[in-house]
Amino acid sequence: MKEKAYHEKVNITNAVRLREQLKFLPRFCREYFVGIEPSTSSRTRLAYAYDLGIFFEYIHDNNPVYHKTTISEYPLSLLDEVTALDIEEYLSYLKYYEKNGVEHTNDERGIARKLASLRSLYNYFYKKELIEKNPTVLVTTPKIHEKNITRLDVDEVALLLDQVESGEKLTERQKKYHEQTKTRDLAMMTLLLGTGIRVSECVGLDIDDLDFKNNGIKIHRKGGAEVVVYFGDEVADALLDYLEEREKIEALEGHGNALFLSMQKKRIQVRSVENLVKKYSKLVTTVKNITPHKLRSTYGTTLYQETGDIYLVADVLGHKDVNTTRRHYAAQADERRRMAGRVVQLRDKPMDDKHAAD
Repeated sequence: MKEKAYHEKVNITNAVRLREQLKFLPRFCREYFVGIEPSTSSRTRLAYAYDLGIFFEYIHDNNPVYHKTTISEYPLSLLDEVTALDIEEYLSYLKYYEKNGVEHTNDERGIARKLASLRSLYNYFYKKELIEKNPTVLVTTPKIHEKNITRLDVDEVALLLDQVESGEKLTERQKKYHEQTKTRDLAMMTLLLGTGIRVSECVGLDIDDLDFKNNGIKIHRKGGAEVVVYFGDEVADALLDYLEEREKIEALEGHGNALFLSMQKKRIQVRSVENLVKKYSKLVTTVKNITPHKLRSTYGTTLYQETGDIYLVADVLGHKDVNTTRRHYAAQADERRRMAGRVVQLRDKPMDDKHAAD
């Protein structure tokens, strides 16, 4: 039997988790998730299910009428009873609440995402004319305050790769593992920094996704699209060095085609790569909290500084909306405009007496 690709396994896992989550949601939600399947990814649907679970638990805990009813038994008519004010109170509740002795908080991004999940549910049934009102359109989305991009400087990138290669600043215990994984780790870090791919796209790579003739890798984007991302000679060299080792490793069944393997000879997981990035980056900077996504930002910033082409950056990073890219790299754009102001000189400045004397 042919080994399933990583993204296929992820979709299956997400589908199973969604079915489990649906047991705790109102029955009418099943129709909704079937309806949105053609236009959403399995990851998005699962995230929506978790978010909607929080909303209906809020209704159950705070509404005296529906508190007596099991959530799975809630009727579709409930959606028509909810007002815009109810939703605003729910969003306020999300900022801080306790559930089963555990504290939960949501920042503006978390609240905006949960509102988006609720809007999607309402939009589906409203367009189907199965409910009469859509109060979510009357609720203002929280303003998202853009954060400064955290990224590695050019010298920090070089230092990071040097540390991955040498491991000299690691603890004695870490050095023992480093000897076994440094070629793999260097290949992954070089690939992330040299292409800007997401960590999920990195761990999902199979050996036959590599094309050294054209220096490209075939990846599956978040939305499911299959694209080719190209890389330079530094990335190619690091990958080829690792492949020499990889060919000698007999992976466990079901992981035979995986490019990057864990020490357990299974496909490496996202969390493991996150931990590796954290481990090595702390050897270079203790001020910046570097994650795989920050390596992606490092690549995007460098590409934009070198080309000035925001559309190219958006395309390579896989942003569906170029405005997303523009918002992220607005600071760099502003710096380039400032530079333009300094570069153009209309007249030679007259020398003052001091300079003339010199």
